[in-house]
Amino acid sequence: MLTLDTLSISFSSSNNHVNHVVKGVSLEVKTGELLALVGESGSGKSLTALSIMGLLPPSAQVTGTIQFENKTLLSSDSRQLKADTSLNGSAITMVFQEPMTALNPLHTIRKQIAEILELHNPLMKASEVETKIASLLDEVGLSYLKMRLDAYPHQLSGGERQRVMIAMAVANNPKLLIADEPTTAVDVTVQKQIIALIKRLQKERGMSVLFITHDLTLVRRIADRVAVMKSGKIVEVGAVKNVFTSPQHAYTKQLLASEPKGNPLPLPSKITPLIKAEQIQVKFPAQKGFFGNVTQWKLAVDGISVTVNQGTTVGVVGESGSGKSTLGFALLRLVKSTGNIWLYPQDGTTPAPLHALSGNALRNLRRDIQIVFQDPFSSLSPRLCIEDIIAEGLSHFEPQLSAKELEARVDAIMLEVGLSPDMKHRYPHEFSGGQRQRISIARAMILKPRFVVLDEPTSALDLTVQGQILDLLKSLQSKYGLSYLFISHDLRVIRSICHHVMVMKQGRIIEEGLCEHIFTSAQSEYTKDLIDAAFAA
Repeated sequence: MLTLDTLSISFSSSNNHVNHVVKGVSLEVKTGELLALVGESGSGKSLTALSIMGLLPPSAQVTGTIQFENKTLLSSDSRQLKADTSLNGSAITMVFQEPMTALNPLHTIRKQIAEILELHNPLMKASEVETKIASLLDEVGLSYLKMRLDAYPHQLSGGERQRVMIAMAVANNPKLLIADEPTTAVDVTVQKQIIALIKRLQKERGMSVLFITHDLTLVRRIADRVAVMKSGKIVEVGAVKNVFTSPQHAYTKQLLASEPKGNPLPLPSKITPLIKAEQIQVKFPAQKGFFGNVTQWKLAVDGISVTVNQGTTVGVVGESGSGKSTLGFALLRLVKSTGNIWLYPQDGTTPAPLHALSGNALRNLRRDIQIVFQDPFSSLSPRLCIEDIIAEGLSHFEPQLSAKELEARVDAIMLEVGLSPDMKHRYPHEFSGGQRQRISIARAMILKPRFVVLDEPTSALDLTVQGQILDLLKSLQSKYGLSYLFISHDLRVIRSICHHVMVMKQGRIIEEGLCEHIFTSAQSEYTKDLIDAAFAA
């Protein structure tokens, strides 16, 4: 159905340096099959997909041939992509990685689904459009949204937005669906639903699917064939069973060996509490009256008690909206909460009542309690170089340090987290996702904290980078006796680093216990569903 022959894509920089990002890719997508295109960030997967759709920026220099059935989308003679509107959005459609940015925030769901129908079916009547929208929502499991067609994207959950994107993609009965990392930003249970939906639509409609991902677990579960991409080149192609059981290329073997695994560090010989929280409750305004007074509250965290012992890791698991991150923010006093929070000194004497402190008394304890955020790109200032970002907290807590001493401390922590000090004058946008996360860890660790909240620190990273970050966190924990609250929806990651696990749903803890006990003897059906979604073969 689709043939790429020696496709190459390059970009020229301001100093006339040519950056070759896709290098001679030849690939076939057969009729009715699901081909997975696998590789790390920056390997050229998404650019390859965008070239098929004719969505590359004008600055892209493209050579090679792309043929869809008997139509040429890219001619080796013209060296230009032909964005054929009779194909794009109709015979070939695409589901993008982040639906929140792909959907128009100013248009309702009704308008956005109707637009693609009317564009390719100009003779369709308004009543027919409404009927088709309802049918599409039924097909993607959003029947209840038929009563909320005037909702905007921000009023839907991540899973709902992704389903709307899929509804738009299949609206005109495409022959080829390109899905670019469609499950990266959603929870494991929602991920399972999205995968099942794509597979069902593929079977019912006889579609071909080009599925782009870095998650090999998904590939094993859904694909017919897999193509492995590295540094702009296809290094291995074959049936999923063959590639997973007998990989030929060293890079494929590396990817297969990079899935989160291993065990948490041994428990300390002496168990002493570090953070102890009792009956934590956090609520946000859900509805306001005419005069601005709050008439209804939403309980994000509903009476949770938790203890994090020194040198251990407590994992908090749950879907988006379960209150995981809010609980972490509450323990660090970053959101207003009720309940008691105690921070114990290393000698185990009288704990400090974090819940009762404010002003300088609270600020003086900040160096002991730090956080690493989910998205390092948005949590690092784009206006500061890396040296200033990492040194900012230290210069506040130790103002007596000279510039030379401060620089030496920054260099030391950069080396410790696997970054070269030569990079310290660069800015965040000049680093990869994994490097930015290392910078975030360095910013927190330079203060030598005792308790660190890790808020989904690996969710947006490739498997190989995930493994590196987990190894780094374990190494730092072993060296400094750190305590972590590790927030994640990826149970494979949780199993590899956590000693104790708490499962959250709708602001409450529904199950908790030792990590292995939760994974081998889960009691709650919700926990069992999460484990099944994460580890399903």
